[in-house]
Amino acid sequence: MKQLMSGARRRTALIGGAVVVLVAAGLGTWATDTWPFDKDTYCWGAWKEDSGPDFLSGEALEEDNASRTSKETAPTPRRQRGRCTVTIHSERVSGGGEKVVEETEVTVAYGPAPEDAAERMEWIGGYLGGRAMPLPDGLPGATDGNRALLVLPKGCDAPGGRPTAVTLDSNARSVYSDSTMPAGAGLGGSQSVARLLVAVANRGIEKAGCAPAQPLEVVSPLTALPEEDESFFTRACRIRGLDLGEAAKELEYQVGAVTRDLQSCSVRLRRGAGRYFDALMVAQPRLSALFNGATGSRAPARGWRGTGVFADDYKVVRADCAGRPLTALMLAPSTRETTPYFAAFANAVARRLGCASVAPGSATR
Repeated sequence: MKQLMSGARRRTALIGGAVVVLVAAGLGTWATDTWPFDKDTYCWGAWKEDSGPDFLSGEALEEDNASRTSKETAPTPRRQRGRCTVTIHSERVSGGGEKVVEETEVTVAYGPAPEDAAERMEWIGGYLGGRAMPLPDGLPGATDGNRALLVLPKGCDAPGGRPTAVTLDSNARSVYSDSTMPAGAGLGGSQSVARLLVAVANRGIEKAGCAPAQPLEVVSPLTALPEEDESFFTRACRIRGLDLGEAAKELEYQVGAVTRDLQSCSVRLRRGAGRYFDALMVAQPRLSALFNGATGSRAPARGWRGTGVFADDYKVVRADCAGRPLTALMLAPSTRETTPYFAAFANAVARRLGCASVAPGSATR
């Protein structure tokens, strides 16, 4: 009888010890994110679940029927294009009993700048203008906290010389039965977006086979916008010559970056947020390369210095400025004549950087 009891105790001790080992092993795998507690990854393995931003967190999936899915195509040495999209879909019931669908979409694109000149100008202005601020640590790019662009090293250029870039875009909305409202995408702000962008860029250039010896890195903080938008003014962005007179009553402006490499001024209609014009100066070498082949081979008009194009929806001019190419761009509806404003902006930027005027005359208005 004693032998039977002793055997039972030994078996119980062995089972208990096995359970402890299994639990300990489980805790170890959880701590190191290995099976069976692996975290999901997205965008070619660049982003990890619960790595910081809200859109990657578990809290984003707390609503009923919430799901986070991804779809991606990685670049390769033979196909220098890639795309990935992370989508969050959830449903809830509002305080009034109405069903509300929440949708968030974060998209990354890897590929060369658009080939068509007009499309490229709009693309450049959309990522570098408005509220966008330059990426830190000399990285050729910018972000406004909702979207971002980073130009990749020259070794990743497309055949023909167009630079390759990685862009990040976000879109979030709450859909009600009778309306749709914009919402925050949960990216975590400009600094977080810069890190997300650099992480996915490093993974992209690795897969495309054009990674430099050292990975791209964000160390320093981004600079903040110099000021918030202004709706009571006559002179937009405090630039001499951008005096909009009576029209200013219906407008607001945003001063963006004001650096040696980048400067922007965005003027919008107050009602409807339509564009009046967007002015942009680019002098950073890799960002300037985005304009290669799109500024023509002669001056855009009589008296202008450098080369440029005056098209229906945009005006662009490139000229030498202290040994570096300075490129000025203005995007505006074709129904509005903005040449005097463009001249004022281009000359003001050149003057600030210590260069000769780009446009003819004093360009004041």
